[in-house]
Amino acid sequence: MPLNLKLSQRETAFNNEVVMRFELYNSLFQTLPFYQVKDTGILLPFLSSHCEKGANKQISPTAVIESFFKKYVPDIDHREQINRMFRFIQYIERQVVLFDAIEDSSFNKLGRAEDSGTLQVLLQQAAISEETRNAISKKLDDFSLRLVLTAHPTQFYPGSILGIMTDLIEALKTNDINTIDVLLQQLGKTPFFNKTSPTPVDEAISLAWFLENIFYHAVSGIQSKLDEEFDISPERKSQLLELGFWPGGDRDGNPNVTTETTRSVASFLRQRVFRCYYRDFRVLKRRVTFRGVEKAMATLDKLIYRNANFKQDDGNVQPEILELLHSIRHTLIADHDSLFVNIVDDLIKKVSLFGCYFATLDIRQDSRVLRKVFNYCTKQAEIESGITDGYNELAESDKLAKLSFNEADFHCPPDQDKLICDTLDTIRLMKEIQQSNGEKACQRFIISNCQQASDILQLIDLFLWSGWKKDSLSVDFMPLFETVNDLQSAAQVMESLYTHPFYAEHLQKRGNLQSIMLGFSDSTKDGGYLMANWSIYQAKVELTAMARKYGIDLAFFDGRGGPPARGGGKTHRFYASMGEEIANKHIQLTIQGQTVSSQYGSVETARFNMEQLINAGIISSLQPNKNDLLSARHKELISSMADESYKLFLALRQHPLFVEYLEKFSPLKLLSHINISSRPTKRNSDAQLKLEDLRAISFVTSWSQLKQSIPGFYGVGTALNKMKAEGNWDEIRDLYQSSGFFKTMVDNCVMSMTKSDFRVTAYLEKDKKFGQFWKMLKDEFELTKTMLLELTGTAMLMGEYPVERRSIAIREKIVLPLVIMQHYALQCLNNSDDEELIKIYNKLVIRTVYGIVNAGRNLA
Repeated sequence: MPLNLKLSQRETAFNNEVVMRFELYNSLFQTLPFYQVKDTGILLPFLSSHCEKGANKQISPTAVIESFFKKYVPDIDHREQINRMFRFIQYIERQVVLFDAIEDSSFNKLGRAEDSGTLQVLLQQAAISEETRNAISKKLDDFSLRLVLTAHPTQFYPGSILGIMTDLIEALKTNDINTIDVLLQQLGKTPFFNKTSPTPVDEAISLAWFLENIFYHAVSGIQSKLDEEFDISPERKSQLLELGFWPGGDRDGNPNVTTETTRSVASFLRQRVFRCYYRDFRVLKRRVTFRGVEKAMATLDKLIYRNANFKQDDGNVQPEILELLHSIRHTLIADHDSLFVNIVDDLIKKVSLFGCYFATLDIRQDSRVLRKVFNYCTKQAEIESGITDGYNELAESDKLAKLSFNEADFHCPPDQDKLICDTLDTIRLMKEIQQSNGEKACQRFIISNCQQASDILQLIDLFLWSGWKKDSLSVDFMPLFETVNDLQSAAQVMESLYTHPFYAEHLQKRGNLQSIMLGFSDSTKDGGYLMANWSIYQAKVELTAMARKYGIDLAFFDGRGGPPARGGGKTHRFYASMGEEIANKHIQLTIQGQTVSSQYGSVETARFNMEQLINAGIISSLQPNKNDLLSARHKELISSMADESYKLFLALRQHPLFVEYLEKFSPLKLLSHINISSRPTKRNSDAQLKLEDLRAISFVTSWSQLKQSIPGFYGVGTALNKMKAEGNWDEIRDLYQSSGFFKTMVDNCVMSMTKSDFRVTAYLEKDKKFGQFWKMLKDEFELTKTMLLELTGTAMLMGEYPVERRSIAIREKIVLPLVIMQHYALQCLNNSDDEELIKIYNKLVIRTVYGIVNAGRNLA
């Protein structure tokens, strides 16, 4: 079927299934009198239209809001105007939920341009011949997919709202008007946010909703399908599908995560998975009522129920549960004609996948903290470290020679520095968690801001000084390389480790599998969009070559957030475009921000997105595209563009107005007051704001709130323009058409720009202080837009993806009043000295952030 016909059908389906139904149910929604203000829903369309007209005329947000109230509600004072704005916000937040639910309910009816990347395609290929089926099976033996749910400070929907959305999606599938009406009323009366900031444990509980309601079913469903269709070896080294979990374990920059937090979250995850098992076991119990299984069933009942509801002191009972289930299965096959054996098989599959831990709890800490702990320990008499004064001034090679890896059993005194105690106590706790929940429950330690091999080896010493033994050190040590400079030296760091006798022996015991995490958020903040993408690509090529040189099985763990500026976008295309130079047998990536609910918010969407990743990994290996292997000339061109973009982005970062502009015209300073995250918006939270201390998520969120997605495009236009001026344009266009890597990078940049709207801040062009700075940003946006349209051969941004473009346009239209109100409140803040009003304006700004981010789905 021709592509244009496919797109035409998809557009028609989108209009019928999404646009028309949203208009219908939105009109119903706006007539519900939720807040004792009858005309809020009636006035909202007028506000939306007024904001659109004001933005088109590039009128300042203050003028837009003031003229709206003067025209439509002239008889109220300023405080009542603010009150009305809060009411509008409440409606708009819920409009976004309604649109999300309608889109998700239409998921299977829309058809997708990316449908070629699902599991169904693998099955179709396997049907071609037995040889093809065997080849896919062999690749699956070596392949693994790990999705890691991170603490998600831009995921604004609490569990109660997620539950309503789930029910709403089901009602919308059949257009059950009565149920939809009731659910919309419930949605209108249910709070969207917390009155106080959540603790890390609260965050874990919130995120575990997806484990229990989505991944528990989606992961086991995919595994069952793969097992049914392909001959996957039971002897494979690692699990094919795995989940990771960061809330409660990630303490990098979050002083609120403690040893007790980690202990509580590990216990909670264990209890939650046993509750899932018990729900399934109750179904099994109702069906398997035959002779010969009574004792095993009774034992299982007590074992699962006890661990689901009471203190968990049974240890790792996964082997015992599996043994009991297999014995029941054997009896059903031998004595009862295999009746209900499928139900037993389903539970066996889930217990095998999730064990007593549900998801692996990763521990992460910054290398600077770990160095501080190491220095403290070397001065303790109980530890024979062999480290003397002056160690920190030694060259790296001399440091490595000094490390002795002696064992000790040092306990940190409770009156010691909190960070030191937490680090050492957590290292001990990891062993406890492994003993109670299984080794996979907590076996990975990630060193962020990793800069040298000693960062890893010194951490191993901390483990050996904390009661761990060399022969049973069941932990994977994972460097995280983030900045441009760290990425450039990553391969040399890993060679130092691969050739270090102790580390090489440890790695061999761990199956010679080395996981390396490559950041994206901080890479973009450090070097801009093009340089971040290119630096990570180059690092992967060099790290792969180094691993192959030493016979290491390499897994890249990508810190890919929601928006393109943090590595998001069309993630499956990113993995499908990895050439032979890059290890791609193992796909590991973080799932965070609105990506959690937008891509994994239902079992259907979760399965779809996971299947695409599996397909990308297998197909890119079985049928490598020769164009994905960049030639020396291609690398030269992209490197030149990255360098040009980097220079422009660096100049922007160093501009004297850069941080002040963000502070004054975005909600940056107020993000710390949003009660959705336990994590501070910046490291060194007590110090004056510096760009290097600002967390990447706050950096990207601030620009997205401004509707100027600077981290997602700035410098791209200048780089492309240079290519054209130097006579390389034909080569760049050919590269876009042929290289999956370059096309994915460009298309994700285009998506970022589609969510930008400089009309909102156009009034700043006349500002005496910031006018030239704003114009500099706008000029690069326009240049980039011009160059990208010429490169892609389209008349508009995302012209190749009209359905996705339309979805973004509707979402942006829904939240435009929020954007205008936010900038209005910020302007009021900049011109007010009334303390009471300042508090109200602050609250107004904070409340607008929620809906804007949620509507963007991958904005922050």
